[in-house]
Amino acid sequence: MQFEKLDFEYTDDVTVINREQFDVHMRLYEGYINKMNEIDALLMNNPGLKEANATYSKFRGIKRGETYALDGVILHEFYFENIGSPNNTPDADIRQLLSKDYGSFEEWQEHFVATAKASRGWVVLCYDPRSDRFRNISLDAHDYGNIAMSIPLLVLDMYEHAYFLQYADNKVEYIERFMDNIDWQVVKDRMQILQ
Repeated sequence: MQFEKLDFEYTDDVTVINREQFDVHMRLYEGYINKMNEIDALLMNNPGLKEANATYSKFRGIKRGETYALDGVILHEFYFENIGSPNNTPDADIRQLLSKDYGSFEEWQEHFVATAKASRGWVVLCYDPRSDRFRNISLDAHDYGNIAMSIPLLVLDMYEHAYFLQYADNKVEYIERFMDNIDWQVVKDRMQILQ
């Protein structure tokens, strides 16, 4: 199966990022798709299986690149799906679910924003079925910090490339704009898997 770019269109409704920032992001996203297709093609030919080694080997390099590129594709798609919509008010069900683990929706929001400020890569609100909890997770890289079996519900890109052209070093404004433009219907749809 070839990875294909999802068709995200820029609209003025996407008030988190401007057109220039969106275009840069799309080029990066397409790069991850291209690398995933390249990696999959390499893996089809079983490269260096006999020489595989945990210190250094061609196969190790390809496998490390696989998780980085694949998460780069998935996390970007989730990010673009959950921003820029008039559905930016969470309903009572979402508020209640997040209140369960954070005391209130506002306390969850405060925790999510703090996680974003502390993150170098991604912030993911996920559901962790092992502990039956919602967690705000900080990923310093696409494939560093993911929780096995967790279900991503809300994704925020905190790499500098996500905001720097538009916000420069004012990442707090970017986070605030993101929080005001979450498509809560998308988040609710992702939560359907929990039922």
